[in-house]
This record gives sequence, structure tokens and C-alpha cells, in this order.
Amino acid sequence: MPDTQNGRVAVYLDFDNIVLSWYDRVHGRNSFARDRQRIAEDPSQPEIAARLQEAAIDVGAVIDYASSFGTLVLTRAYADWSSPVNAEYRSQLVSRAVDLVQLFPAAAYAKNGADIRLAVDAVEDMFRLDDLTHVVIVAGDSDYVPLAQRCKRLGRYVVGIGVAGSTAKALTAACDEFASYDSLPGVERPEREQAGRRGKPVRQDPESKQSQTEAAGARHRTEPAASSAAATVEAALDDLVDADDAESTEDAEFAITGLLIRALWLSQDKDDSGWLYSSAVKQQMRRMDPSFNEKALGFRSFSDFLKSRSDVVELEETGHERLVRLKDQSA
Repeated sequence: MPDTQNGRVAVYLDFDNIVLSWYDRVHGRNSFARDRQRIAEDPSQPEIAARLQEAAIDVGAVIDYASSFGTLVLTRAYADWSSPVNAEYRSQLVSRAVDLVQLFPAAAYAKNGADIRLAVDAVEDMFRLDDLTHVVIVAGDSDYVPLAQRCKRLGRYVVGIGVAGSTAKALTAACDEFASYDSLPGVERPEREQAGRRGKPVRQDPESKQSQTEAAGARHRTEPAASSAAATVEAALDDLVDADDAESTEDAEFAITGLLIRALWLSQDKDDSGWLYSSAVKQQMRRMDPSFNEKALGFRSFSDFLKSRSDVVELEETGHERLVRLKDQSA
């Protein structure tokens, strides 16, 4: 497998495909086909809005997973962005530096509209950008099999991401590596599936890790102090401002801890030993959130930052090497 520390990654999302597939995964087979007319007529209708919310895609989970293979050189999402179903994601995608490729209704709903445009762009990018090492295809159609095969013939490492139950086996076989969207760190299984699994022994998966590590990370949150009943109006207002600042600080701490946990999940998927070089973990965190800087958080070094999260991770320092892993692995 190509070096993931210096990988150059191109990501292509067939956004309609992933949204529709996940909707059917959450609500049952062919659910989107049955609801399509109601969604087109009034997506704000309470029942429809609730169903769309339940089947919302976690774009961050997909982008973060792709970043674990190296630096994201380009990321494109193909869809009709005027459609209410897709429009909800525009700000989320733009905030992650994803290029939105508009497929107008006449082409977006024509057979193979997104498939052909995505494939043409991907092949052109491989000839235009010689330094690309990885191609990530987020889709599930068997139409992408020739694209995956061509990418491999041109020397690229092909990673596929698709929804379980809606991905063609041929596409899975055509990729060097394939990940189910359901299993990505941070993605919750559909509620109906969770209900069916209750009472049965379940092997530990990323979701179970999430519940444990989030519980550990939650201990960084501190309870806001209660206001004094005898406080004056001015003091009460000051307390409200302080409470808002404290809540903002707590949320920031929680978000940073979550970033560390997700970076460790993704890195451990590439290394079964459990222990990871702290420099590699920091690099992954910077890929996921370029604004991350331990010094801006008040720490002299990344090792000091890791030590401050001792309830989530454990650190081993031998000589010049610093290794880190999720603490629950030592249990």
C-alpha cells in the first residue's frame, strides 16, 4: 500500500447516490422512491423533515476517513444542489473545502448522469496530476467498476466508500480497499438496526468505541456554577455572560478531545499494533482540522496536550520515541 504519511488523495462523491442509499438504509428498502414526490413538493413538512433528519449524512466522517490516507489534493461532490435534499449540505460541504459540481435537473436524473461526469473528471485528474497516489470513490453503483479498474492500472490506490446493502459486490472487488459508510468513526447505525441487536452479544466496533471514548471525553466538561439567589441584577447578568463563556470553553474542549479520539480511530485502522507515533496522530489531526494547534490551547508540546487527555489515551515515552493509543485498549 502507498505511504499514507505522504499520500496525495483525490476524493469523488456521487452525493445523490450516498444520500439516497443511506435514506433507504435508515428507513427501509425503496423508502426514498416512495417519499420522493412528497420530498419534492414540501421537504419542510414535519414528517418528511423528520425522516430526512434521521437519514442525514455525516459528511465530516467521510472526509476525515479519506484524509487518513494522506493530504486531500482535491475533493468534489456531484449532485443537483438546487434540490432541497442536497441543498441542506451545501454549507457543510463548503466548510470542508469540497468543490460542488452542479448537475442540472435534466442531467442529474438522467441515467448515469453523475457517473459519467465523475468518471471523466477522475481520469482527467489522474493524467493532469502525476503526484496523485490515492483515489477515493464515494458511491455504490457497479457503473464505477471500470473507473476503479482504470485507476488501478494507472498506479493509483483505490479506496471505495459505500452504504452497506446498497453497494455492488463488483465495485467492492474492484477497489484496493473498501469501507462501509456505516462503520466509519462517528456514524451511528440506524435506530431500527440497533433495536434489532438489543439483547444480543455484539463484538466491539467503532460505534461501541465511540460510546466509551465519548464518555471518557465528557469528563473534561465541568458543571457551571449556580448563581447566587441574592445576587444583584448586575451580578446576575455578569454570571450569564460568564456561563456562556464557560459553556463555549467546555464545548471547545470536548470538540478537541473528540478530534483526538477520531484521529486515533482512523490511524489504528491502518496499524493493528495499537501503539501509534504521536507525530503521526498529530499529522492526522491537522489533516482533519487544519486549525488545530496545541500551543494555541496553552500546551508547550503535543506530548503535554496528550498528557492532559490521560483519561482518554495513554502515552509511552522511550528515548526520542513517543507512542500513544486509546486507553480502553489496555483493558
